[in-house]
Amino acid sequence: MKTVSLKIDDSIFRETEKILSKIKKPRNRYINDAIDYYNRMQKRTILEKKLKKESDLVKSESMAVLKDFEEIDYVD
Repeated sequence: MKTVSLKIDDSIFRETEKILSKIKKPRNRYINDAIDYYNRMQKRTILEKKLKKESDLVKSESMAVLKDFEEIDYVD
């Protein structure tokens, strides 16, 4: 484990302490869980942006292929 020193806004600290007293969870575990959750959310956001960018890159080509398929005259 790594030791990290950080500064927390007073209001956030007070709110966190109130929550911790109710849920009976150690501050260190609570902060670790919060950072883990935030990291997962950020990874999802990064992936979402990447997929959107890649989707936009192939969008026009996909539409052209779809148009070609729509123009095919299928004979029974």
